[in-house]
Amino acid sequence: MADLLKFKLTIAYDGTVYQGWQWQKTGTGVQELIETAIAKLFPSKPRLTSSSRTDTGVHALGMVAHVEIPRAEFKMPERQLALAINSGLPHDIRVMTALRVPQKFHARFDASGKQYRYYVWSQPAMNPLLRTQAWHMPRPLDLKAMRAAAKLFVGRNDFRSFTANRGDELEDAVRTLTRCDIKRSGALLTFIIEGEGFLYKMCRGIVGTLVQIGYGRFPATEIKTMLAHKDRRVAGMNAPAHGLVLWKVFYKSKAKRLKPKV
Repeated sequence: MADLLKFKLTIAYDGTVYQGWQWQKTGTGVQELIETAIAKLFPSKPRLTSSSRTDTGVHALGMVAHVEIPRAEFKMPERQLALAINSGLPHDIRVMTALRVPQKFHARFDASGKQYRYYVWSQPAMNPLLRTQAWHMPRPLDLKAMRAAAKLFVGRNDFRSFTANRGDELEDAVRTLTRCDIKRSGALLTFIIEGEGFLYKMCRGIVGTLVQIGYGRFPATEIKTMLAHKDRRVAGMNAPAHGLVLWKVFYKSKAKRLKPKV
């Protein structure tokens, strides 16, 4: 077995023009472009193992992946790996850090939770600088009602009413949210959602429903009824993809960085 060096990569990208994180049969995924850049540096063409995935149009600031590179192929100082990968990437994808970690580290299985953030611009005129980063809500929103509703998502619940149907029967829709709150800074609303795991389009279903509560379509207390029904048809709309960011991936214990050899 080859002597491998394992690196933890923290990756940021603007997902506007990409069909999500994963390799795609049609269109381009972010993973494909990073692996292509890595293949130009190392003959064995190492593959990435990611902590999660994102859908078409969704952004990331803290996607985590690991990569294993044969020691015999690694000819650069370890601190230069991120810079070397970035030199082969488009301007809207960047490896923010590349840290060498122990072989036992696993980007997916060691992850204990994730934080997503969703941005809403609540003002009649849209901020043009945020047109690809935030959902425009031109009408006033009832922030008090939305915050009251957001609290009802926290805890362990069946989120079947807030996930999109992929065409197959969902066996386990129970997830635990540890945080769901809304921050306001002028016209910008930031929905912060943390949990151990998420279902397909679950965050977008939660935010879309909260915004409709802000418009007065549902009372805040209706969240309990929606959760109890376990039926997507009873909840609100999905918020569009472009306001969502995978902000951070949490780990039970911080991956210990190995000191590079001098």
